[in-house]
Amino acid sequence: MRNEGGKVGTKILIAILVILIIVAGGVLGSKILKDKENEETAVSEENTIIPSETEEKTAKIFSGKDRPIAVMLDNHKEAWPQAGLQEAYLVYEIIVEGGETRLMALFKGANLEKIGPVRSARHYFLDYVMEHDAIYAHFGESPQASSDIKKYSIHDINGISEDGTTFWRAKDKASPHNAVTSTKKLLESAKNKKYKTISREKSVFNYTTDEKDLENGQSAVSVTIPHSQLHTVKYEYDEENKVYKRQARGKEQVDWDTKKTITTKNILITFCDNYTLDDVEDKGRQGLKNIGTFDGYYITNGKAIKIKCTKSARDEKTIYKDLEGNEIEVNDGNTFVNICPTDAKVTLE
Repeated sequence: MRNEGGKVGTKILIAILVILIIVAGGVLGSKILKDKENEETAVSEENTIIPSETEEKTAKIFSGKDRPIAVMLDNHKEAWPQAGLQEAYLVYEIIVEGGETRLMALFKGANLEKIGPVRSARHYFLDYVMEHDAIYAHFGESPQASSDIKKYSIHDINGISEDGTTFWRAKDKASPHNAVTSTKKLLESAKNKKYKTISREKSVFNYTTDEKDLENGQSAVSVTIPHSQLHTVKYEYDEENKVYKRQARGKEQVDWDTKKTITTKNILITFCDNYTLDDVEDKGRQGLKNIGTFDGYYITNGKAIKIKCTKSARDEKTIYKDLEGNEIEVNDGNTFVNICPTDAKVTLE
C-alpha cells in the first residue's frame, strides 16, 4: 500500500511539474511573440518616412530636386514678346550695352516647348548662374563670358556650337531675335554633355509658404525702375490676384503665344553700378560692381521694405536682409530681380 501511495504521489508531483512547465512555456512564448511584434512595429515605424515640418512647408515654386536651368533671354523691343517668362520661378534683369537690359530666366522642373528668344551670354550673369547651381543656356557669348565660363567650369549650353536641334529659328521673328529652345532639348543636351541634372543646393531665397504681408512697409502698388535712359520697367499691382503686372518702355509685356500679361508675385531691387568695359572690341559692353553690400527693396502684396543685399564673392549666394539684420522671408511665388544703378530714380507709389 505504501508503494502504491508513493507511486500516486510521484505521479501527482510529475503532473504538477508538467503543468508548471507548460504554463511557463506559454508565458515565455507569449513574451517572445510580443517582443517580436514590437520589434517588427519598431522597424516598420523606422522605415516609414514622416515629412518634417520644414519638408511639409517646402515652397511650391522651388520644389523637387531638378537642377535649375538659366536661359539668357533677349529683351530688345524687336524680341518682344518672349516665351517662358511666366513659367520661370526667377528672372534677373541687368543692364547690357547700349542701355538695353537682358533677362536671365531660371526654370526648375518645368516642361516648356518654347523658350526665347535666346541671346548671348554676359560674364556678370555667371555670378547668378553659380549661386543657383544652374545649367546656363545661351546663344553666343561675349569674350569675357567665354573666358569666365572656362575659368569657373560653368555647365553651359551654347546655341552657336550646338548640333542644330537644341535651338532653332522661329519664323515669326527676324534674326537675331528669333532663336528658341525647349526644356526637353536643353535637358537632352545636358545629359549628352554628362552634366548633372539633379541639385540639392538650397534656394537663394528664404521662401515662406505662409503668405506674408509687409505690414510696416511703404505703399508699392506702382513701382517704376529706370535701368537707363532707354529702358524703364514698371510694375502695377493687381490687388485681386495679389501679383504685379509687368511693363517695359510703356508697353505691357505679354507671353509670345498666350498673349497673357506677364505677372510676378515678388520684386527685388538691388542698387549697384554698371560700367563700360575697356576692351579691344569697343562695343560698349558692361561690367557690374556687384560684390559687397548694396541697398535695395523687397516688394510684395502692394508694400515695400528697404533691404540690404550682400554678395561676398562671385560664386557665393546673395543674402537679402531687412534693416534689422534679419534675412527676409520671400512669398512662395515667382520673383523678378531688377539690378539697377545706384542713382536710378526708382519710385514707389
